[in-house]
Amino acid sequence: MKLQLALDLVDIQGAIEVVKQVESYVDVVEIGTPIVINEGLHAVKALKEAFPNMTVLADLKIMDAGGYEVMKASEAGADIVTILGVAEDASITGAVEEAKKQGKQILVDMIAVKNLAERAAQVDALGVDYICVHTGYDLQAEGQNSFEDLRTLKSVVKNAKVAVAGGIKLSTLPEVIAAGPDLVIVGGGITGQADMRAVASEMQQLIKQG
Repeated sequence: MKLQLALDLVDIQGAIEVVKQVESYVDVVEIGTPIVINEGLHAVKALKEAFPNMTVLADLKIMDAGGYEVMKASEAGADIVTILGVAEDASITGAVEEAKKQGKQILVDMIAVKNLAERAAQVDALGVDYICVHTGYDLQAEGQNSFEDLRTLKSVVKNAKVAVAGGIKLSTLPEVIAAGPDLVIVGGGITGQADMRAVASEMQQLIKQG
């Protein structure tokens, strides 16, 4: 089980400063969609150059032109690129083919997918590396989380690794770990805390204990 840090509400320099504090305790660093929109793919490049040994995920949430967008993210240094589960199969297949060519990985974000079990099984058959249940920011504000969806995902996915994102914090992490995802994605649960380093360390400890 790995811990991914999602960076959403910072600029490039801010992202680098955050990662400096927690790099010993996180396995993957995500350049979130808001940063990509604000700064472009050079945010991915800057982070990879600052932390060459770190696995970097570019949260592009690709919806179309999968192969091309994966190629551009790869050129910027992304190790993992995200595409949406609601995208066409042809877009996901194009993303997977390009990622394999570049030696990169694809994470499918299941945000807004209505029939999770059915679509997860379909996406799993397309050869993606990760499938992620994700309660988005707007639904978190209504008190929803991804934990039940994670159990659904685990029951149908046979090939890909399983990830979970959306509102995870130290107090809810044990419940997430109990469901056994391969990748736990945490944003504000680390970046919104006064002592990010201490929280990230504690989270990594819990994950290692399983």
